[in-house]
Amino acid sequence: MASKTDARKALEIVEEQFPTLQILNEDGEIVNKAAMPALTDEQLQELMRRMVYTRILDQRSISLNRQGRLGFYAPTAGQEASQLASQFALEKEDFILPGYRDVPQLIWHGLPLYQAFLFSRGHFQGNQIPDGVNVLSPQIIIGAQYVQAAGVALGMKKNGKKSVAITYTGDGGTSQGDFYEGMNFAGAFKAPAIFVVQNNRFAISTPVAKQSAAKTLAQKAVAAGIPGIQVDGMDPLAVYAATHEARERAINGEGPSLIETLTYRYGPHTMSGDDPTRYRTAELDNEWEKKDPLVRFRKFLENKGLWSEAKENEVIEQAKEEIKEAIKKADAAPKQKVTDLISIMFEEMPYNLKEQYEIYQAKESK
Repeated sequence: MASKTDARKALEIVEEQFPTLQILNEDGEIVNKAAMPALTDEQLQELMRRMVYTRILDQRSISLNRQGRLGFYAPTAGQEASQLASQFALEKEDFILPGYRDVPQLIWHGLPLYQAFLFSRGHFQGNQIPDGVNVLSPQIIIGAQYVQAAGVALGMKKNGKKSVAITYTGDGGTSQGDFYEGMNFAGAFKAPAIFVVQNNRFAISTPVAKQSAAKTLAQKAVAAGIPGIQVDGMDPLAVYAATHEARERAINGEGPSLIETLTYRYGPHTMSGDDPTRYRTAELDNEWEKKDPLVRFRKFLENKGLWSEAKENEVIEQAKEEIKEAIKKADAAPKQKVTDLISIMFEEMPYNLKEQYEIYQAKESK
């Protein structure tokens, strides 16, 4: 029988198996050449362009929300590397199952920007995904998308497709039963899924240390029998490399992976009254601002002669103009009626909804 000392050593070995993958440090210097992904100069520039654009989109979305022109909105500043570098590693045929903060991934995967605004307003047209855009609407129920991703991935496998389903949740989502059930199911059937945990340190106001006693969230993959990796989520190259590797494993029939990205949201949890100063210190905010993914990647690209202030300003102006046009298009959408929602809810309307439909139809016709 193993001694207590041997058992303790075994537990320590499990915990030590999850070092944090980093390629770029805070000064934009490569610290892990062996892990450097094979991206062209053009791809590196495009990834930076998307990150800058998305930061502007976040700023404008917050402003529009405060003006009453958007509804529900979850800020994304600080998480650009985690969100966009993981999406950048995908192919068009891959499927994204997002959480409510993951609208940027949907936009860069093909969802028109005006529809993202309509989703925020609760307009049904915001959820009418165009053909060829492989995404689901953002999931509001915490962790539920993990179970759905397992199902989508298994469907891909059964249909012989060389594609993956990727899904996202936050650190708080790892406390949900759906988190474990989705990974366990996908692991058992070797479904081509990528499970991303964006550990932004706080599930609304609850620090990650109170969510779990585990030293990492990546090690929760062990229970599902799948690989897990912890990544510097403020480092776009590390996030890309981890996602690319997970995708290769998945399409080669090796099953799903779990990626924990260590990241941070600079703003509130959502614009619905959350005040981060009640549970976060200024010192902690300052510490993470020094790790800003845009600053880090900008330094890296400037050192390679691939980025400049002029190029960044071009992206900023383009973003502002396209956002302006998208919100105008969203404003021009037909006014949403209750009968619209009822009529599109089911393929065949059940009797109780038919009764409600007739009531509202009569009201709307007056």
